[in-house]
Amino acid sequence: METKSNKGLPCSRRFFLKGLGAAGLSGALATLSGCKDAGKPSGGEGWTPQQYNAPGSWPVQVRGRVPIDPANPSIVRDDRKCILCGQCAEACERVQSVEGFYGLPIKNDITCVNCGQCALWCPTGAIGERDDIARVLRVIGDAKLHVIVQTAPATRIAIGEEFGMPAGSIVEGKMVAALKMLGFDRVFDTNFSADLTIMEEGTELIGRIKAAGGQHDGEGHAPTALPQFTSCSPGWVKFCEYFYPDLLEHMSTCKSPQQMLGSVAKTYYAKKKGIDPKQIVSVSIMPCTAKKFEASRGEMNSAGALAGNPELRDVDFVLTTRELARMIKGKGIDLANLAPQPYDSLMGEGTGAAVIFAATGGVMEAAVRSGYYLLTGQNPPDALLNLTAVRGLQGVKEASLEVPGFGELRVAVASGLGNARQLLDQIRADKQAGLPPRYHFVEFMACPGGCISGGGQPKTSVPPGDWVRKERIRSIYAIDATIYKKRLSHENKEVMDLYAEYLGQPNGELAHRLLHTTYTDRSGSLTAKNKA
Repeated sequence: METKSNKGLPCSRRFFLKGLGAAGLSGALATLSGCKDAGKPSGGEGWTPQQYNAPGSWPVQVRGRVPIDPANPSIVRDDRKCILCGQCAEACERVQSVEGFYGLPIKNDITCVNCGQCALWCPTGAIGERDDIARVLRVIGDAKLHVIVQTAPATRIAIGEEFGMPAGSIVEGKMVAALKMLGFDRVFDTNFSADLTIMEEGTELIGRIKAAGGQHDGEGHAPTALPQFTSCSPGWVKFCEYFYPDLLEHMSTCKSPQQMLGSVAKTYYAKKKGIDPKQIVSVSIMPCTAKKFEASRGEMNSAGALAGNPELRDVDFVLTTRELARMIKGKGIDLANLAPQPYDSLMGEGTGAAVIFAATGGVMEAAVRSGYYLLTGQNPPDALLNLTAVRGLQGVKEASLEVPGFGELRVAVASGLGNARQLLDQIRADKQAGLPPRYHFVEFMACPGGCISGGGQPKTSVPPGDWVRKERIRSIYAIDATIYKKRLSHENKEVMDLYAEYLGQPNGELAHRLLHTTYTDRSGSLTAKNKA
């Protein structure tokens, strides 16, 4: 029941929560004091005064929130919906180990790895992705532009949930059909560039291993530090840049599959089709809010730099799975009843090794498959096509395998940045102690479970539930094992054609210019602290 103070201010819980969301914590406290003592400092008599007289004893229903920069390229908050329940802070601190792991005051930015897990945990929808739908629809409507789109592996087993389909429903062909109905000129598969990533990353790994044994391939840009870290997850990359810049030499120089396809689209594809790269608009559909940040990074302009036009971006727009669902619904398209259509050729072929990138351990498993081939010249045995030791939702996993002519290959996998922190602390300690590396290759994914539970995926449960993750992962491995005919990245014909017709050799000079990148030490932006 709503009451009125002597100053005419409503003192209901609704008003209290609205005040917290609109004005922030300090503003709401001042508002509360007006219930009986308007104009006086907070701490006077009023609605549940013990709450603001003892700031350290807030009830669980009102626990604060994470800070979000208004200019954040990935996520935004609608203060009108925020109830200060603390779920975003819970995810950021206890799952991702970001919030609370740096000292205050902040320095020159609001520390954020852009992963969007706060959006998945938010029960009111106050936090969501920065919406780019209107801008994408605008370029689609411009007849002078050639608009291409790529779809990440994890989108095809999640978007159906937005249309009432069971968790993990495989809707690859229906999603392609919907994208063509929306007006995209070409629909490509990020699986293509995931296979391309494996070729580059696997070649890089072998170069590092040979360098550790005293062999060198003659390439001046070849990194040497072991273990090699994967670089597909932009939230993980930024986390490492913030908290572990001393370990950046271990990061693979490979761009993510999203950025590789964007770069190739405005060079190889443009040349093959006779299209001016300036007329190509590159859009990606991703499970990940951090991909919006990644596309905006200054160094992600390789195609433009090669063409002498550094303002040209490799990827122009990133939409999350949720944004694509809203786009489809906005056009009145019934996704569930569409007839499946195939991806377009040239950059549309993918293998089972590529599709499992969506699950934690998938990049590692795909790399092991082709790494075995690159080391031995032979395809891996069937046992390596089902590397169960790196599968599943366990936060940190380890595996080792014998490779003929090489010996033991040791790998590790971590998903969720809190789990990554544990593994990184171990690697850092070993390195400082002068111990040999425990692993040759380590896969890191920012989000628990990998891309299948990315910050831009459907909110089928709040907070995200393992039952949803398991259904999506089950579908990913079903695609690999039973739907795709090829399960090895080096068997992707379109990738091999790209090397033969344009790039030359994996990790060669042109491949390095277009498909590899550099990183930034962001440790100066915060004062790191360890809460272990």
